Amino acid sequence: MSSSPQPSSPPAAWAERLARWAYATALRLATPLYFLKLWRRGGAEPLYRAHWNERLGFGAPTRHGALWLHAVSMGETRAAAPLIAALRAQQPDLRLLLTHSTATGRETGRELLRECDAQRWLPLDTPGAVRRFLDRHRPAAGVLMETEIWPSLMAEAARRGLPMVLANARLSAKSARQGQRLRILLHPAAARLRLALAQTQDDARRLREAGVGEVRVCGNLKYDLQPDGQVLARGQAWAAAQPQPRRPVLLMAVSREGEEAALLRAWRQWPEAGGVRPLLLIVPRHPQRFDEVATLVREAGFSLARRSAWTGQDLPPPEAWAAEVWLGDSLREMPLYYSLAQLALLGGSFEPLGGQNLIEAAACGCPLLMGPHTFNFSEAATLAEQAGAARRVAGLAEAVALASGLLAEPDALADQAARARDFAAEHRGAAQRMACALLELQPMS
Repeated sequence: MSSSPQPSSPPAAWAERLARWAYATALRLATPLYFLKLWRRGGAEPLYRAHWNERLGFGAPTRHGALWLHAVSMGETRAAAPLIAALRAQQPDLRLLLTHSTATGRETGRELLRECDAQRWLPLDTPGAVRRFLDRHRPAAGVLMETEIWPSLMAEAARRGLPMVLANARLSAKSARQGQRLRILLHPAAARLRLALAQTQDDARRLREAGVGEVRVCGNLKYDLQPDGQVLARGQAWAAAQPQPRRPVLLMAVSREGEEAALLRAWRQWPEAGGVRPLLLIVPRHPQRFDEVATLVREAGFSLARRSAWTGQDLPPPEAWAAEVWLGDSLREMPLYYSLAQLALLGGSFEPLGGQNLIEAAACGCPLLMGPHTFNFSEAATLAEQAGAARRVAGLAEAVALASGLLAEPDALADQAARARDFAAEHRGAAQRMACALLELQPMS
């Protein structure tokens, strides 16, 4: 283990303290607006209106000495699941303190808790809130998932000698460039990390350039996620229950703002001659956009069926199969949607948003078409393309045109599905490597 970073020179240290003071002051002044935003989001997701005192570092204290793991949202929390399982396999009495920033993260995290564990909101990154949080919980070590580096938090952790690790760490070229604008804040914060466990060699190089002292490449935890077999089987049962004449299913997976409207425009151009028009299934990334996307579909003139309308039923009702478009307005059912579809379009990759996680689709054996913007998962996208698990297109119009041909070639799609499963299986093992690295830091109880 490398030693802690050397202290900054006096002028640099003074400049950093001034920058952190200005940053913290701005956060304090913005706190009322932050809570107003939470209240508004709580209209659609009530969990945002719960436990507000934890956002300021208050709330019930927990037993000291737990491993603190922070996972912002649902994606990071799900990625943490195999890491937590690997840690518990090596240290069965491990206690966890899970923190989150979003309602979907907190809801997903509940499934990872044992009786001795605790769950809280991550406090605002002001010195007072961070101090109160650490005073109440006094963890043995802190693990931040993927990209979370907070200046006040890192400064206070360093002052207390609390080891902080960035796990499943990634840093895209775009984020690295953006971080240069706040280098005076972010470089010292990154330097205070004890260790970063990077997904790829490129991530490791950029993390070192950003100031992290010790970086190890461990791979991506998301390869270790296994799709829920029961959920997969439900999707297959739905596919088998589709009435004749059966339509192929094209899935727009974890779509982002701007993509659904563009897809619906391209969908009008689907070459209908010579075959049955497919069923279009759209699953938005953010639950608060479900109603918005439903409105887009109706305004585009397509008939719509919403998954939420038959929640609790084993199979979709007959009228759902008559719809032109389905809206997947449910949570934790992506394996169902991937197993139902013959082909998927990767959300977040058709607008300059960096793409969504394609590994889950591969593990479910769903062939993918992805757009040009995959910088958040650049290595996984490249490897998937090389393995024949995914194909890249220039935009949604090209994706729809290519899909029309692929869906008429079931043998080719079956081959791509098999390649996708093999690709996902080949890259597993990151959870075990990261667990070993974390338990080297110090014993946790």
